[in-house]
Amino acid sequence: MHLSDTIRFYSDKNVQEQIISLSKHREVVARYTDKVGSRPDILIYDTDIMEFVKRGATSFHASMERWTNPMFLENMRTKKEMDTLREGWDLILDIDCPHLKYSKICAELVLEALEFHNINNYSLKFSGNSGFHIGVPFESFPREINKVEIKTLFPEAPRVIAEYLKQMIGDQLSERMLEYETIKQILDTTKKSYKDVAKDGKFDPYTVMNIDTVAISPRHLFRMPYTFNEKSWLVSVPLRRKDLENFELQQAEYRNVVPALGFLDKSEPNEAKELFVQAFDWHNKEIALKETSSLGEKYEIPTEAVPKQFFPPCVQEILKGIQGDGRKRSLFVLINFLKSVGWGYDSIQKEIMAWNLRNKEPLRENYINSQINWHKRIKGSYLPPNCNSKNFYADIGVCHPDALCRTNPVVYVSKRMRPDKRRRTK
Repeated sequence: MHLSDTIRFYSDKNVQEQIISLSKHREVVARYTDKVGSRPDILIYDTDIMEFVKRGATSFHASMERWTNPMFLENMRTKKEMDTLREGWDLILDIDCPHLKYSKICAELVLEALEFHNINNYSLKFSGNSGFHIGVPFESFPREINKVEIKTLFPEAPRVIAEYLKQMIGDQLSERMLEYETIKQILDTTKKSYKDVAKDGKFDPYTVMNIDTVAISPRHLFRMPYTFNEKSWLVSVPLRRKDLENFELQQAEYRNVVPALGFLDKSEPNEAKELFVQAFDWHNKEIALKETSSLGEKYEIPTEAVPKQFFPPCVQEILKGIQGDGRKRSLFVLINFLKSVGWGYDSIQKEIMAWNLRNKEPLRENYINSQINWHKRIKGSYLPPNCNSKNFYADIGVCHPDALCRTNPVVYVSKRMRPDKRRRTK
């Protein structure tokens, strides 16, 4: 790539406008082919871009975090200091894979997972090499989670969410890749052995790709849209959802790029609340799993459906119908709880449809069906949220514990159906 080519590309006023619009309140660092510019730095004016480019800058990288004044970062040494300067942060999911065809499959599933959590105002862009970046803006986040301000939960929160989504789509990712290619074709493409890509005798897709979480750290940067990737000299170009499947690398050649789409430019207040709540509850579920194992044996899904009379008070309250906010969270609880106590999907759907009619404002049936269908596609069973999850039972107004309530609704059922050992020895 010649300097004249980069100057010609970055001279486009539409390219400059897209870069500057995303630079506000962010640390922005220029890259010069094989070295990184000084930090902290910022971009304010179109002319700033061209000054960097004329000095040899080939790409620009912005912080996931937003700052009241990024230049103050030079004197910030501790997380506490950075928390006072941070205004917020955006969720950037980096699908890291050297093979474009596999990256597309993974990106498609991540977008489906976001839509499952009722997030539709996300952004998608090609990374410039062989992966994709998927972004959800801070404006769509809840203000707090578990009574902690979201803006202070960096980098913990994006790591939790990325890991949650990885486990959520893992089985489907494996299935779709094996539908697309045989295991032999995957091994030929990746130059790996079966031992390299197998885990417990099954193909593990994360041996050939990743949704990057380890790299997320304080002051983490991502490649800005409409800038070059120095490995490929392709442009990191935003895409529409419908264009993902047919995207080809030549579309990212700088002569073919039309800077029309933005990145992180769409949001809906509180749209990502469900994702945050469920991701953090999943993150804490090990507490409940440990509690079930302390009952004397590993918890297993009953072979027969547990009768309603053994349900905990919170589930009994939910089944009466929700009169205010909390219908979607209650639906999430019911599906996971009923799955965990042996109910089949036909019975679950019938029960939930009846429950929905008891709600003051019923949910749309197609929404309920989409949620149930998603759970059908997820292999295995996940416990419902823990009792101490502040965003569920107490927040919805259904937490009225009795003597057996402790950790998780499923733990309650286990105790209720199996009398205390001390009573059995009498």
